[in-house]
Amino acid sequence: MRLRRRRRLLRAARKSRELSPVRDRTGEIGARDMLLVSTLRNERVRLPYFLDYYRRMGIDHFLMIDNDSTDGTADYLAAEPDVSLWHASGSYKQAGFGVDWTNWLMRRHAHGHWTLTVDPDEFLVFPFCDTRSIRALTDWLDSAAIRSFGTMLLDVYPKGRIDAQPYAEGQDPLEIACWFDSGNYTVTRNPVYRNLWIQGGPRARAFFANRPERAPALNKIPLVRWHRSYTYVSSTHMLLPRGLNLVYDSQGGEKASGCLLHAKFLSSFAAKAEEELQRRQHYAGSHEYKAYARHLRDDPDLWCKWSEKYINWRQLEILGLMSKGSWA
Repeated sequence: MRLRRRRRLLRAARKSRELSPVRDRTGEIGARDMLLVSTLRNERVRLPYFLDYYRRMGIDHFLMIDNDSTDGTADYLAAEPDVSLWHASGSYKQAGFGVDWTNWLMRRHAHGHWTLTVDPDEFLVFPFCDTRSIRALTDWLDSAAIRSFGTMLLDVYPKGRIDAQPYAEGQDPLEIACWFDSGNYTVTRNPVYRNLWIQGGPRARAFFANRPERAPALNKIPLVRWHRSYTYVSSTHMLLPRGLNLVYDSQGGEKASGCLLHAKFLSSFAAKAEEELQRRQHYAGSHEYKAYARHLRDDPDLWCKWSEKYINWRQLEILGLMSKGSWA
């Protein structure tokens, strides 16, 4: 595992040549600042709400990587005073689906900081997030000597056709996509990296009904007190060293965990899926986007009679999708 980690770090250093700074404001990062890292392409319409959501949560500085956007994403981010922006000119796929780029930036700028790594369509929900900031969470994690915080990726979707209600810039995606699957999940253990492997939800039942084992992974470890020797291995599904992946079980009982509300299924999804299918920059020959394209032609309604409308984090805890653990 040490050799694998060393190779990952060397690979990140090599891929750093593909990153060029557009606006580097990292000199303004304070010693206790909370950081957010994201790699994106053509997400301009999502950015106002995304940035506002995480600013209100307590994020102090954003480290953003733009991979050849053509919709004004780079110009918008460059003008934001708490954003440092890099342009990535290389292949997203050949950069480990962006992981090499983010590993390098975090090695350079996130050492010693609690750092959240998410996509522009992912919104963190953690215990007491309606009354406490993310710093309250990380202060508690520090006091408990916990270095990483696990979440489940929870797909949210509208009732009716995905494209029935247009998404407006600055809008809360949950005003449209407020339904989720309260069950229909499988959990196994990865014996190599010791992380949980979660699958299921609407993508499994709607797009991978005949091959559920090929459904996307829903386990994420997005929040880590970063050290320059750490490295993500596959998206934010797992890290090295392996101890960072033990985010659910502990000798004292259930560990605290959260959810990432995944607002992928908005009106722009069909066009996004078609673009990504043409680019072929995603995992396993873009098999996920091939499945999306096949089923989107039938205008699927992801809502079903078992769908539940999202209310708050307490609802998710009652359903067993997240836990406050011993945090009171």
